[in-house]
Amino acid sequence: MEPTSDSGAGSGPAPQVFVLFGATGDLARRKLFPALFHLDRAGLLPETRIVASGQRPRSEEDFRDHVCRSLEEFAPEEGDARERREFAAGVSYRAASTDNGADLASLVRRTEEELGEDAERLLYLSVPPSVMEPMVRMIAKEGFDARARLVVEKPFGTDLASARELDAAIHDVMEESRVFRIDHFLGKEAVQNILTLRFASGLFEPVWNRHHVGYVQIDVPEEIGLEGRAGFYEATGAFKDMVSTHLFQLLSFVALEPPARLTAEALRDEKTKVFESLRPLDPDRVVFGQYEGYREEEGVDPRSTAETFVALEARVDNWRWSGVPFLLRTGKALRAKRRTITVGFHGPPLKMFDLADEDCEGVDELVFELTDEPEITIEVRAKRPGPDLDIAPARFVLDFARSFAGTEPLEAYERLLLDVMRGDPMLFTRADGVERLWEVCDPVLREPPEPIGYPQGSWGPEQADALAAPRGWRVSRD
Repeated sequence: MEPTSDSGAGSGPAPQVFVLFGATGDLARRKLFPALFHLDRAGLLPETRIVASGQRPRSEEDFRDHVCRSLEEFAPEEGDARERREFAAGVSYRAASTDNGADLASLVRRTEEELGEDAERLLYLSVPPSVMEPMVRMIAKEGFDARARLVVEKPFGTDLASARELDAAIHDVMEESRVFRIDHFLGKEAVQNILTLRFASGLFEPVWNRHHVGYVQIDVPEEIGLEGRAGFYEATGAFKDMVSTHLFQLLSFVALEPPARLTAEALRDEKTKVFESLRPLDPDRVVFGQYEGYREEEGVDPRSTAETFVALEARVDNWRWSGVPFLLRTGKALRAKRRTITVGFHGPPLKMFDLADEDCEGVDELVFELTDEPEITIEVRAKRPGPDLDIAPARFVLDFARSFAGTEPLEAYERLLLDVMRGDPMLFTRADGVERLWEVCDPVLREPPEPIGYPQGSWGPEQADALAAPRGWRVSRD
């Protein structure tokens, strides 16, 4: 599906000066440098110079070695040592802070002059929420904002007030049309297939409503713990890290109305309408958890109340979804890593067969697996082969690797970085949507539930199971 962009982008991106703030951080090491390297090797990256920046001074040789090590660790099958060195040789480094970015600004201007007058500037803020606003003001002070697009990493603020302050600071520097708030979940191929499944065929859209859908589950459990991110997690927690960003963005793709045209602004308008229809969360329908042993992790307060698990019920109060629970769950140190959206349908009005679960909702389920090897399945009841009328679960499976053999999908950050360079904002979050989501989350931020302890390797606190009764969480049943 190739959407129509509202940006007026041409057939290909212009030469780019990619300025990466927070270049020594975990995201740059794990995702951004591997993504840029893959795009370069695939011939998709325009002529690009990467100007990296961190807080402490480093020689360019030292930083280029850091880039090579990042690619060896997180993109080991991508290219060889020579190609990694050649890519890293195109990376420059200068230290910068919220108080002083003069040397970095001078390097950026010289790099642009080398690329030519049609070069565009892309600023990527991969920095903590605490320094996001001061960094934006430094960008304005040093003149980085000229002809630039700005990419902002989540979380976009930490509550409604801070989100508004950050938006005001950003809009003092550049107009909203040049701001790209990135949520990498929306860059996943399988997430975009939610749109194509609904709007490119006539099979599902007629039943995509409260008359046929009994519930929706968005389940993103993780097996890993903190992995050295204690400082971030202590300040943010699972709710701000995952729910107010990733999970609500996924909800919007499931729940939005068909846009009049498949353009960036039309689609984002419909997403914002979903957010406006979201009922403010009820703290009584929210469960927080903290895995056992969290307080013993290095860098964690021994009395920490930070949540590592969240399960909640959300409601979309509009004509299409009134009465349908949207169940969201995520957490650290759980039994399995999954990225699953489940749409459960009402059972038939007349129970003709002797089924053990005939009184339960969700006899049929449509399941999106949002992994790097995406899959869409439809689970129904079918007759088991044999002499008796024995009913059992069966599945229709859309296996993308088999259906589209020979094609290579882009990883989420690869797709989204390319979209920024093309000036296509379709898969990015707009300011009004961000602020509305903080309004929806505000009751929980004001009265957060007490985290309940749960064993590592479990599915979290048992109290979360009651939210998904009577069928339970699909991922836990697999």
